[in-house]
Amino acid sequence: MSAPRDPWSDPTTPTEPGPAYSGPPPTTPPYGYGAPAYGPPPPWGYGPPPPYGYPAPYPGAPYPGAPYPGGPRPDRRPGQVVGAAVLTFVQALLVLIASLYVWFFASLAELAIEESPTGAPTQAYEFAREGNLLSIVQLVSVVLLVGAGILALVRRTRVAWLVLLAAHGGQLLLTVYWWAQLGDLLGPAAAGEGLGGVVAAFSLFFAAAPLVALGLVLFGAGRHWFTAPQG
Repeated sequence: MSAPRDPWSDPTTPTEPGPAYSGPPPTTPPYGYGAPAYGPPPPWGYGPPPPYGYPAPYPGAPYPGAPYPGGPRPDRRPGQVVGAAVLTFVQALLVLIASLYVWFFASLAELAIEESPTGAPTQAYEFAREGNLLSIVQLVSVVLLVGAGILALVRRTRVAWLVLLAAHGGQLLLTVYWWAQLGDLLGPAAAGEGLGGVVAAFSLFFAAAPLVALGLVLFGAGRHWFTAPQG
């Protein structure tokens, strides 16, 4: 009686078929182009950007092209400067319209004086004398306002900031002058007829935009944009 043969040692003995080969075991896909499949992910310095919703390599890390962390990019003009420039153009339009009205009424006062030199009121003489000059001054201020608004949008210099301040400061001086001038033209009777409040509202209307624009560029990001040292 012979011992049973070991099928692993006898080459003539048929072997049982094993499972079919299914390839290498699955591995984790690489994190980025050319990056290894193990260890921490590489920094975002090469390779295609991750798809939308892909996790960042570490908490708080920005992706390429992402917004500047902590706020807007330092080279982007802040909204305060843009708002001040828009108010500058609005003020220029208002002053231009007011200048045309002043010139028109000054011309009417001159016609009234020519028709009746002795019967025209004293206010007509004063307005005719100063109206044309004020129209020219206000038109010059309109040019200054437009130039200041353009400089605020295209330049980041202290000179542009000073021109903007000077343009709106001049508007406040003109507003104060008109407030006093209208009070003199209307006379003491204006207070009794309730016209003093109208004059104050008129002055405040033309002073609103300059006051807001000055507040935007005298403090905070608006001032820092023009006065910060350029790198």
